[in-house]
Amino acid sequence: MTLKLADIQDARKILQKVIIPTPILFDEKLSNLTGVKAYLKAECLQRSGSFKVRGAYNKIARLSPEEKARGVITASAGNHAQGVALAARLHQIKATIVLPEYAPLTKVTATKAQGAEVILHGSSFDEAVSYSLQLQEKHGYTYVHAFDDEMVIAGQGTIGWEIVEDIPETTVVVVPIGGGGIISGIALAVKNLLPKVRVYGVQAANCAAMRDSIKAGKPVEAKSYQFTIADGIAVKKPGGKTLEIIKNFVDDIVEVTEEEIASAIFHCVQNLKLVVEGAGAAGVAALLARKVKIDPGDTICTVLCGGNIDANLLSRVLEQELVRRGHYIILKLLVPDRPGMLAALTKAVAETRANIIEVFHRRSMWLAPLGFVGIEMLLEVRDEEHGKEVFEHLQTVGYHVEREGVGDWEE
Repeated sequence: MTLKLADIQDARKILQKVIIPTPILFDEKLSNLTGVKAYLKAECLQRSGSFKVRGAYNKIARLSPEEKARGVITASAGNHAQGVALAARLHQIKATIVLPEYAPLTKVTATKAQGAEVILHGSSFDEAVSYSLQLQEKHGYTYVHAFDDEMVIAGQGTIGWEIVEDIPETTVVVVPIGGGGIISGIALAVKNLLPKVRVYGVQAANCAAMRDSIKAGKPVEAKSYQFTIADGIAVKKPGGKTLEIIKNFVDDIVEVTEEEIASAIFHCVQNLKLVVEGAGAAGVAALLARKVKIDPGDTICTVLCGGNIDANLLSRVLEQELVRRGHYIILKLLVPDRPGMLAALTKAVAETRANIIEVFHRRSMWLAPLGFVGIEMLLEVRDEEHGKEVFEHLQTVGYHVEREGVGDWEE
């Protein structure tokens, strides 16, 4: 069959009492930065923490009794796993989920909590898919693909319909891309309901295969695959069904860096009080980095497609962003190795109204001169200008000070 707007309308009926009609929030800060009205569709607040339950439930609800009796299986980067597990539990059927070995712990735990059997296999989504297909053949499970399935795509397309209903003046929709399921459904819906709307896809630069696939006219693997904090869209090879829809309905595709994604996560926490994972923040990243073409008078909506981020990763992202934005500074100092010297240093810092977050003594590691000790300090300051004032004050009162910069670990 060829997916039609009517299929998305049918999915809306099936999902009516299952999903949360997630809010669309006006983002004042992003609007000021872009010069146009900017809205965020908060699918990070959806059941199971992402949009994936829409497609999973729409697919599973349509299975025959015999297909349900065999149980379902899928592979996932994490969010589809939770969507399938939830949908299977609501239909009281068995679910087996294959996740990559390095899937975020929060996604593994949440999938198990829904009652699914979780198997960790492979170093990537694509390797997990390969193993799940082997298990399907061996045990006769019914397969629920993460994105390359028309009923899954139709379920995701209900997001687009909701955007049009809530903000009919929308002219630009920005959607993250992994395998292409969510952007396919959304693009199909909004282009049929608002023919003049422009749809932009966003991939993580560390795992981006869609533009090359469009050029090739068929799904091809990403030229390179590196770690990305946007694990939800870390798909090496898009789907054939999704590729056809994207070719016909998506206007352009852009890529965002890890730093741009981290900045977008920070933006959502700081300005909207929303916890959003890397994949979910990709659209915001593209807008903050001005990678999406915007015309005067546009009304933009981007989809925060998931919020399932490990707490430890979130804390690292936020802390690094505080450093990058000049709210945290790291200083290295040499002080005489005598009693009272640390107290004198902290007093000098206090005089600048900076807040000490962490202090480390370094002797052998820095090869500090005999009679001296190295001190490393993490300080909280108001902004970059305040950080410079702290640095200059410590120099003025006699300390040898060096500031560690962002990116010192980069090759």
